[in-house]
Amino acid sequence: MQTLFPTEPETPETREDPGTAPPEPRPGPGPRHYLRRFLEFFSLHGPQFRSRRIARRAGFLALLGLSAMVGVMLGLSVVYSVDLPQMDDLARYHPNTTTELLDIHGKVFGSFALERRVVVPYSDFPKQFRDAVISIEDKGFERNWGVNLVRAVEAAYKDIHTKGRAQGASTITMQLARNLFLSAEKTYGRKLQEIFLSVQIERRFTKQQIFALYANQIYLGHGTYGFEAAAEFYFSKHIRDLNLQESALLAALPKGPEYYSPLRSPERAMRRRNLVLNEMLEDGKITLFEANSAKAAPLGLHIETPANTVAPYFVEEVRRQLEKEYGADLVHGAGLRVYTTLDLDLQTVANNAILGGTAAYERRHGWKSRLQNIVLSGVDMRTYRHPDWNQAPEPGAYSHALVVEVTPKRVTLKLGPKPAVLTPEDWTWTQYKTADEFLRTGDIAYVRVEGTLPDGNIHVSLQQDTGAQAAMMAMDNSNGEVLAMVGGRDFALSQFNRATQAQRQVGSSFKPYVYTAAVEAGAKPTDTIVDAPVSFPTPNGPYTPHNYEPDYKGTMSLLAAFEESRNIPALKLAARVGITKVIEVAHRFGITSNIPAFLPIAIGSADITLAEQVGAYSVFPNDGIRIEPHYIRKVVQADGQPLGDKLPEVREVIAVDTARTMMTFLQGVVQHGTAAVASSLKHPLGGKTGTTNDYTDAWFIGFSPSVTCGTWIGFDDRQSLGEKETGAKAALPMWMEFMKAAIADKPNEYFPTANAPKKQLDVPLTPANAEPTPPAKPKASDDSDADADPDPTDSDAPKPAPKAAPAQATPPSSLTQDAPATPDSTPRAPVPIVRQAPRATTPARPAPAPVVRRPASPPTGTN
Repeated sequence: MQTLFPTEPETPETREDPGTAPPEPRPGPGPRHYLRRFLEFFSLHGPQFRSRRIARRAGFLALLGLSAMVGVMLGLSVVYSVDLPQMDDLARYHPNTTTELLDIHGKVFGSFALERRVVVPYSDFPKQFRDAVISIEDKGFERNWGVNLVRAVEAAYKDIHTKGRAQGASTITMQLARNLFLSAEKTYGRKLQEIFLSVQIERRFTKQQIFALYANQIYLGHGTYGFEAAAEFYFSKHIRDLNLQESALLAALPKGPEYYSPLRSPERAMRRRNLVLNEMLEDGKITLFEANSAKAAPLGLHIETPANTVAPYFVEEVRRQLEKEYGADLVHGAGLRVYTTLDLDLQTVANNAILGGTAAYERRHGWKSRLQNIVLSGVDMRTYRHPDWNQAPEPGAYSHALVVEVTPKRVTLKLGPKPAVLTPEDWTWTQYKTADEFLRTGDIAYVRVEGTLPDGNIHVSLQQDTGAQAAMMAMDNSNGEVLAMVGGRDFALSQFNRATQAQRQVGSSFKPYVYTAAVEAGAKPTDTIVDAPVSFPTPNGPYTPHNYEPDYKGTMSLLAAFEESRNIPALKLAARVGITKVIEVAHRFGITSNIPAFLPIAIGSADITLAEQVGAYSVFPNDGIRIEPHYIRKVVQADGQPLGDKLPEVREVIAVDTARTMMTFLQGVVQHGTAAVASSLKHPLGGKTGTTNDYTDAWFIGFSPSVTCGTWIGFDDRQSLGEKETGAKAALPMWMEFMKAAIADKPNEYFPTANAPKKQLDVPLTPANAEPTPPAKPKASDDSDADADPDPTDSDAPKPAPKAAPAQATPPSSLTQDAPATPDSTPRAPVPIVRQAPRATTPARPAPAPVVRRPASPPTGTN
């Protein structure tokens, strides 16, 4: 045992020797000796204290390390908490919500959003659903303070032993903090921030508030955010209406929305759903019978029809206008309710008419398709899935199908999850007797759903899509509201809107502006003009136009010339009143395209959009009033407050008498002229056909007293539609199909007579001092096709001589004169007609929009 003051050790000098005399006694240790020993003991100096010195140094270093660690932790706490959002920000937080578009009947038909979300209160989440989420995501949600330390320690242990960070320990509150304010990166720094935020959230908000925030914020796959939007997407139900197995499936998704997606991986989704049910059973939330019954049930998906599929081109026009007026952030994230002018019922009819009309055109020209074959491309037929199959096939729908088996008299196809069948009657129009002559396994065929066979297979008929496109637009005459719009056969394949963006030659549908200028100059329908060969002098030589038919009618009334779409009379009228006057009239009618002042413009060599034509033609049944076509009635914010209303431009562009005189011409086309087949509708109608060079464009623009509608058909690359594919044959049937529905509930309407009071419209005139919209300059064309001159063999758009010069004359004293007009004294050299090419690349064989009905084939007439 070591004492405080150890004795002096023995040495040879101090040890007694028995054979010698004892040494002289020495004096004992003095005070200085004891002081030195005392200092050595407390300072741990000396060889006997070596172990204590080591322990002291180790303790000092340990304390120093612990102090450093505490300092680092305090520093990290400051660093990671200094930029954290304040809880006041969360109290004011409004998540991005979906902007909805409603038609005139209040039906939602489209939406757009940065995040597809529908925010609902806590009370809308049923207890069974809350139990499912809590059982699988955070069993201690009601008891913990935002952090589960036990799970955190377990996760950290597994992370260390698995050399990764795959094990999570997030509570519902921590998930909320991460989703609202933090990134998804897996770092310990982010986890520390998550913990700090969770503690603050728990201190500020109740458990109900936290759950509601979480349930409305979490991402659940396929662009849906929040459980209400997910319930609507996966089951076409509200969250409050879900049953046990549906609630469990949604509760299973937060862990991995894409990995456990019931659309992409139904087996994984089923296993995960059943795990949720087991957890609920273990927690005593459900009985064993309920758990087993729910586990035995199928997934039960009922996928909601994708947004914007009924009127995608209309939705896109609305989006552009809203973003221009209010900005993209407000439009896509503020949950606006946009009350549009669309009539959803008429839009469906328009879709059907366009698809049916183009299908009828394709069949008229026989089988030409070169089908894509996925087998030759190396794609596995068992895993192939076409985008058209996202929607259930319904009778009347056009869709793409995969050919899986071909025999001479029967073809089996894959159309989504169900097989489909073609029989010889379904491909008779192709002129092939057996299917194996033109189809093979792996082909992607274009079909129309006809119904269901007794054996459960889908019965389809073979169709064709060689790239022909069509467009339609209709508006309400009384207020300018656009009721329907179709910009092409398939928005998914081509977003180029052929109703508003495509500038195409209009053929004889331009002639109403010529005749309007003549009527303003004093012409009457009963005046006569000579339809005979004529040449117009130009600086480059004579211009000699021709009619569509190789004949001339001689002296005829202006009314008859208009009804039969004779070209020579139209050119004579344009020359006499002046082509610049005709162009000025067209601009008054709302044509914003720049039109060169050359005489061939009178017979349709101008490039104009369908939307411009429809807006212009509505002037005639409106007694000379032009109302700017528009798409939006009003916009309401999420809190119910309206955004500013914008009234359409309304102007009187021609006199009432002029408008009613022109109505005589336009009604005559339907009653006796090139569109006489439309008289079968037994309703007051007017309009004008149009066909262009080499049958590249076919038009019909017409109206009833209440609705103006225009149709166009052609190819984006301006190839010919084929011989005799005139406006009356190719475009008019689609117009008739639509107008049957548009006038169905208006049996007693009529056009005003000559002495009737002026028509009353639903919108006020724009003040006279307001500036009208100036004509737009033509947009640059990227079309290399230089053959844009009208065809001399076409009644709607004859082809002028290559060196035609402008012709303008003073108003004639008599319209019965047969002499050619005197051209301008300073004629200008002609310029080539520039075509507007499509602004979006369109595949050669686009697919039609899904879920439509095939219209009955209307009779056709001659142009």
